[in-house]
Amino acid sequence: MKKKFTNAKIEVRGTEITAIRREDEDYISLTDIAKHREPARADHVIQNWMRNRNTVEFLGMWESLNNADFKPLEFEGFRNRAGLNSFVLTNLESLNSVLIRQGLPQPERLATLNDIAITQMRTLLSASSVKRIK
Repeated sequence: MKKKFTNAKIEVRGTEITAIRREDEDYISLTDIAKHREPARADHVIQNWMRNRNTVEFLGMWESLNNADFKPLEFEGFRNRAGLNSFVLTNLESLNSVLIRQGLPQPERLATLNDIAITQMRTLLSASSVKRIK
């Protein structure tokens, strides 16, 4: 069965934000929100948001309420490191949690995450704005 997506744009404080409805779930684009704050470096805004202790604690609470397979002891390691300069929660880790909630078995999750990582790398390599080390 193919999943149905509905895309829309909403305006929030003068910024156009992508909103997606997938079946009965609504999603908004964090990238669009981050671009409002820092148009050229939305990735840094999201990365800083993802390592913020309050964000990590919110994600843990959300997972404990919505994910029957949530592992609180494993999460404790994330929570304890949140906010440290060395702590970064990657987008692939976030995507993995979505795939887990969708019930994908581990081999399929790994294959999907690998495909995403390869696509991201190809995108970076083809981007003219990326500075390359010689």
